[in-house]
Amino acid sequence: MVILFLLPLSPLAKTIVDNTRDRAVPVEIHQPSNTVNCSATKTCPVALLSAGYGVAHTEYQFLVKILNQAEYLVITVGHELATDPPLSVEGNLYETRAENWQRGADTLVFIRDHFRPKFANFDFENILLIGHSNGGDISAWLINHGATFANHIITLDHRRVPLPRSLDVKVLSIRASDFPADKGVLPSPAEKQKYHDCVVTIANAKHNDMTDEGPSWLTEKIAQIVAGHLAGKPCPKSEK
Repeated sequence: MVILFLLPLSPLAKTIVDNTRDRAVPVEIHQPSNTVNCSATKTCPVALLSAGYGVAHTEYQFLVKILNQAEYLVITVGHELATDPPLSVEGNLYETRAENWQRGADTLVFIRDHFRPKFANFDFENILLIGHSNGGDISAWLINHGATFANHIITLDHRRVPLPRSLDVKVLSIRASDFPADKGVLPSPAEKQKYHDCVVTIANAKHNDMTDEGPSWLTEKIAQIVAGHLAGKPCPKSEK
């Protein structure tokens, strides 16, 4: 299948300083090429895209293109700074990584509050959070801890933080096939039916390949799934 993209505007790379935490946050702002339908009274959607741990926030252009095509304003966020402690790899990871996830959640709240008055034609009250790996964990953590402005989440093979269980939050989780998620992260079959969640596994997909550096067949497959999800198409079946 060939996917045709509208040509987005050139990204605006910036570093935004959160003075309350003395933290400089790198971001890229990607506006859709067609904003004729966006206005203060009829706003267009917003997505905050969080990178995986150790991956630059600029390495998800295949997702940015799909979201821009659907008229999303996309802000990609770099969460990890050189001064941050390394991500824990020992002990109960849900406990030892909580500091990282909360810091990332605080960053997303700051980014939302910073840009909301600057883009009046976009909807910052009903944001899509999208993240790969640890970026997906951060996104799920934020919603699970009461962020009412986020009503939609897409994760690419996050593995530690449970997805929201709520009829008020639309869920898509695209899974690689090389590592399992921790127990309780993904909804059970009954929960998927109850909350209308979409969880789909891509055969032969590797966790670390879900970036621009991954094989084209995989980024194209992910793009197709995301585009279909945004268009309201039925959840595709997982591959074996």
